[in-house]
Amino acid sequence: MTAKEKKKIDPSVHEEAAEEMGDDISRQEEEQDMAAALEEARAKLQESEDKVLRLAADFDNSKKRLERERDTSLKYAEENILKELLPGIDNIERAMDQAQEANNIESLLEGVELTRDGLLGTLEKFGVKAIDSVGEVFDPNIHEAIAMEETDAMEPNLVLREFQKGYVYKDRLLRPAKVIVSKLLGAGS
Repeated sequence: MTAKEKKKIDPSVHEEAAEEMGDDISRQEEEQDMAAALEEARAKLQESEDKVLRLAADFDNSKKRLERERDTSLKYAEENILKELLPGIDNIERAMDQAQEANNIESLLEGVELTRDGLLGTLEKFGVKAIDSVGEVFDPNIHEAIAMEETDAMEPNLVLREFQKGYVYKDRLLRPAKVIVSKLLGAGS
């Protein structure tokens, strides 16, 4: 190229070429930055997926452990009440042994009453209560009438005698009381 030809080349062409080269370099740097950001995002995604899998496994293990504990708890739920009842059985056995040795009915009766009171105390500790029936109005929700008896000692439809005690467990009927209900003297059958 001659000097004249060099003078004829437009300087703006050089600037455009330089700008294009700069744009190419800038685009390459941008692409590299984007590739690095993409790789970083993939790594974070992988890390998050691993955390989610670990959490899911922990949750599953916790769920299985709780189910095992619940099953064990249900299997042995009665254990505490049974342990509390054992002293009552021990007391009955002692009362029987003492009765054989002493031939004393009064001490046997006293021992049996103490044992009954201990057993009732144990049952109350677990929410079981006896139903007081004698003298109360007959209630078919908690009483089972096994007979009616004429009397002038009580008003009709009251519990005259209790044949078998009834019990409630917390707020639920465990066993109805079997009772004899009063009726008016001379009232037909």
